[in-house]
Amino acid sequence: MDLLFSLTINGLATGMLIFLLAAGLTLIFGLMDVLNFAHGGLFVWGAFSGVWAYNLTESFWVGIIAAIITGLILGGVTEYLIIRPVYGNHTQQILITLGLMLVLSELIKVVFGPDQKAAAPPEFLAGSFMIGDVILIKYRLFIILVGLIVFAITYFILKRTRIGLIVRAGVMNKEMVQTLGINIQVVFTLVFMAGAAMAALGGMLMAPYSGVIYAEMGLEFGILAFIVVVIGGMGSFPGSLLAAILVGLAQAYMAYYVPALSLAVNMLLMTVVLIFRPQGLFMVKG
Repeated sequence: MDLLFSLTINGLATGMLIFLLAAGLTLIFGLMDVLNFAHGGLFVWGAFSGVWAYNLTESFWVGIIAAIITGLILGGVTEYLIIRPVYGNHTQQILITLGLMLVLSELIKVVFGPDQKAAAPPEFLAGSFMIGDVILIKYRLFIILVGLIVFAITYFILKRTRIGLIVRAGVMNKEMVQTLGINIQVVFTLVFMAGAAMAALGGMLMAPYSGVIYAEMGLEFGILAFIVVVIGGMGSFPGSLLAAILVGLAQAYMAYYVPALSLAVNMLLMTVVLIFRPQGLFMVKG
């Protein structure tokens, strides 16, 4: 029972990290109809810039802020220079963002060097504590908490605030919103920046969790994020949370009980979902 509980906590922590990456991707696709295959590049830039600031200042919170700022800046530049000219054309979006993904990965090596970078949790989140016979690792619980907070805040903004209403209305009828004097292009740019900031935050939190970061991790986690988005339902924000948790738990259990399937479990899970529910777990947009 203790082992099952530990595996569940590990799976939830992994799932929340995946959610932070997939949530930004879902936000961008669901609200802007943009297929951004460079999202993993924003993730890895958040990791490297955050760890650099963390090591420089010895402050974990400064590292998080640096990662978020990096995501916001790169997100704004990407939307303005790369995405804006190809709105409405999915084929061009895929090609140009795949190219950007490769460029961002190589630029990491230019700016931060080609070597892997080590990262450790801050002192106040290091170690673990026990409840009965169950060992709980502090940093993993912290990641779960952050993921839930990000989901709650974002969902509240989208469903209960004026800016959320404007964004959803702009998706349904851009011209109508513009006739009301609202610059919907600025709103969409802010949405893209918010999605990029989520990815960068996920990258920074991943660094102490895995212990090491490297330039190619953006492509690996970018693919994983797309699997989660497909499982949850294209454009569904709650669906991404549920799918990320399922993927995280599946990885944790398979890695322990059936190691040979640990690498293939995500594809198997996506295949099963698409066979029985092709539209994903959530059919409507979140």
